[in-house]
Amino acid sequence: MKKVEAFLLVGLIASMLIGCGAKNDDAVIGISVEKLEDVQPVEAASVEETEEEADEDAPPKEGMVRSYFTNEWVDEAINENRPLAVMYPINKEAQPQYGLSNVAVFYEIMEEGSMSRQMGILEDWEDLEQIGNIRSIRDYFIYAALEYDPVIVHFGGPELYVKSVLTRDDVDNVNGVGGVMGPDYGAFFRIPKGSASEHTAFTDGEHISKAIDKAKFSREHRDKFEGESHFKFTSAVKPNMLEDYSDAVEATEIDMKGCFPVTKSALKYDEDKGVYLKSLYGSAQKDAITGEQLAFSNIIIQRTYHEVRDDNGYLAYQMHDTTQDGYFITKGKMIHITWKKTDDYSPTTYYDDNGDEITLNTGKTMIFVVQEKGGSFSKFTVNGETYAD
Repeated sequence: MKKVEAFLLVGLIASMLIGCGAKNDDAVIGISVEKLEDVQPVEAASVEETEEEADEDAPPKEGMVRSYFTNEWVDEAINENRPLAVMYPINKEAQPQYGLSNVAVFYEIMEEGSMSRQMGILEDWEDLEQIGNIRSIRDYFIYAALEYDPVIVHFGGPELYVKSVLTRDDVDNVNGVGGVMGPDYGAFFRIPKGSASEHTAFTDGEHISKAIDKAKFSREHRDKFEGESHFKFTSAVKPNMLEDYSDAVEATEIDMKGCFPVTKSALKYDEDKGVYLKSLYGSAQKDAITGEQLAFSNIIIQRTYHEVRDDNGYLAYQMHDTTQDGYFITKGKMIHITWKKTDDYSPTTYYDDNGDEITLNTGKTMIFVVQEKGGSFSKFTVNGETYAD
C-alpha cells in the first residue's frame, strides 16, 4: 500500500513540474521513491470497514433513527414520544409479566421485607395489548426514572415517602390507587375482572394513551430531556469487547442472590447471540406476550448508599451521588466502574477507572441497584468469584 501511494505521489509531482517547463528528470523529481516510502501515511480504514460503517449509519428504512436508550433502529416517533416507567412486581406468583419485551432499560432494587421490585423503561408501548401486572412504587425508583422523562405507571406506594415527589408539577404519573399521589385517569383494569387482590392490576397502550390525554400530560419529550443518546454507545459493527482493559475478568455467569436473596436473579451469557439471558427463581424470566426470555447486551451493577427508614423496614437509596462504584458487564467480560448523578433529569453516568465514560453495546441494559459495600445485601458472584468489597 505504501509503495502504491509513493508511486502515485511521484507521478503527481512529476506531472506538475513538467507542466511548468522542467528540463531534466533529476530536477523534476527531486526526491527518491525510497524516501517517499519512508513517509508514514494516515491510516485509513479498509474498504470493507468503510462499507460496513456506511451500512451501519444508514437507517434500514426512511424515518428511522437510533433509539436514545438502546441505540437500536426505531421509528422517529418512538424517540420523540416519552417512554413509560412501569412498576412490575417480582414475586414468583406474579410471573410471567406482560410488555417486558418492550423494556429498553430494566431496574431491580431491594425494597422492605428482603424483597426486591422491578421497573421497566418501556419504549414503543402504544400498541401493547397488556402491560403488567403493576404494583406500588418507592421514591428511589422515581429518582431512577426521571432521567428518562417518562410517564410513571404505578399502583400506589408508601405515601409518607413518595407523595412529595409524585405531586411535583414536573412529575407525571398515573396511579392505580388514585388519591393524593395522583389520579388513575381510568387507566387500569383487573384480570380476572372484579378481583381486588395483588398481582391483578393491568393496563395497556390504549388505556395509557387516553389517561395521558385526560391528564393533559405531554406525549413528547419535554425540554428537561436532553434529546440525545442516554448512554454512550459503540457501533454495532465494532462492539465493545472490553479488550482495552487489562483488568477485565471473565463474566459469563452472574449470580445476584447475595443482593436479592428471594428472587435469586441471575444471568447467563449466550455467546452466539452476544447477550445475557435473565432468570428468576431458577427459571427463565419471560415476557407473557411474546414468550421470549429477557435478554440484555449490557449489565450494570450500581452500588448505592442505603439506609432503613423506619420500623416497617422501608428503605432509602441515594440515587444522586458522586462517590459510589460498581461494575459493567458486557460480551462475557466485566470491569470496575464509578458513577455520578447530580440532578433529577441528567443521566446517571458511568466511568471506568481511567475516568472515561464507559461505552455500552447496542441493545438493552439491565441495572441492578445494590447496597454499598458492607450492606446486608451487597454480595454477588461472577463466574463463581464473590464480590463484596
